[in-house]
Amino acid sequence: MPEMSRVQLRLLVTLFVVSSLNSAAMISSFVLTPIISYSLSGSVQLIGLPNALSMAGRAGAGYPLGWLLDKAGRRIGLAAGLSFVIFGMLVSASAISAGSLGLFLGGAVLLGVGRAALEQTRFAAAEIFPLSQRAKVIGIVVFAGTVGAVGGPLLVEPAVSTARERGFNEHIGPFWLGAAVMALALVLLLVALRPDPKDLAAQLGHGAEDGTAHGDADKSSKGNRVGGAQRRGFSQVLELMRLPDVQLAIAAMAIGQMVMTLLMVVTPLHMNRADYDARAISFVLMAHTLGMFGLSGLSGWLVARVGRVPMIFAGALVQVLAAIMMPLSTELPVLYASLFLLGLGWNFSYIAGSALLSAALAGSRQRGRVQGVSEVCVAVASAVGSLGTGNVYSISGVVAVAVSGVLFSGLLACLALWLGRAHLFPVAAERRL
Repeated sequence: MPEMSRVQLRLLVTLFVVSSLNSAAMISSFVLTPIISYSLSGSVQLIGLPNALSMAGRAGAGYPLGWLLDKAGRRIGLAAGLSFVIFGMLVSASAISAGSLGLFLGGAVLLGVGRAALEQTRFAAAEIFPLSQRAKVIGIVVFAGTVGAVGGPLLVEPAVSTARERGFNEHIGPFWLGAAVMALALVLLLVALRPDPKDLAAQLGHGAEDGTAHGDADKSSKGNRVGGAQRRGFSQVLELMRLPDVQLAIAAMAIGQMVMTLLMVVTPLHMNRADYDARAISFVLMAHTLGMFGLSGLSGWLVARVGRVPMIFAGALVQVLAAIMMPLSTELPVLYASLFLLGLGWNFSYIAGSALLSAALAGSRQRGRVQGVSEVCVAVASAVGSLGTGNVYSISGVVAVAVSGVLFSGLLACLALWLGRAHLFPVAAERRL
């Protein structure tokens, strides 16, 4: 990567640290969420309901917060997301104390609303760099999740012990801790994210560049980017949504998220029924989140080197393998490997899809809103996966969940071959033009 300016470096480091803190807080609270949900509701079918409602909040807030990011800037939009997450953590802690499922679900919605903004952190970082560097920058920001992958599960036991020692419900601890961590992230964001990435991108002129490190997006997708005169409003958003690159990028992120959610949400209960304790569950989820984030730098390099669409296809195949492995055994080595691969497949699809979307929207003033729409689609897919996994699991256990994961991952592979055919087969595509 060419040498970056001190301002670019400072903004990238700020967004990296904010993403790291966000990841640690979210993962530490997620570890016990399915168990808390089961404890409050008494129904296995409802274990995925908090995550589903969180995704509903994320979906409902995606476009409005995308509009806020476009109008007020990235700093204000991201700060709004952090504020919602802090409030959601405190509401969830209060719900556990009161034994209220309804209040706990309300806290989940607030967490989802905040996440709708924070998921755009990677785009805020990418837009201050040339198109040729964006896949690598997105990989760096996604790598921040490694802090959460390691720190989040490790913080669960101390947080639980602290709450128990002080006479509170032990499940409150991770939510208290999450609120404190996110408050720290909010202060850092407001102080250090200056100038606003949106303004810096405009000054540097990176929004309308027309070069990439790999030729897959430029040589074979004529008319795939919007430049020149801009038509404002929702009509342009709809026009952008019709582009094959945009459709494939959103499909990659949405389906990859849904498959991951299907298998991940059910894992704590699946392991709990196999007599594993919270420590073992935490470490399996740590392996999963390491797969999600630990190799993000390598993934960004591969996307720039191999191409965005081939990496989306690879991500789908890796998730197929993970889904096949999961029901083979309840032994820890198999669970570690399966959940790691599940996260790695998501990582490939997520980074490649994000890079493809960022490139397709280069030069568009509506990119924040289209990215908001993409978050809506991802959230809806995740909610479907989260809400459906309990019902599927209740029918025939983890085997049925795994089969569902194989089918959806196979669908993504087919979409990559179809919508991304101009990238995979550029000579044939140019002959058709």
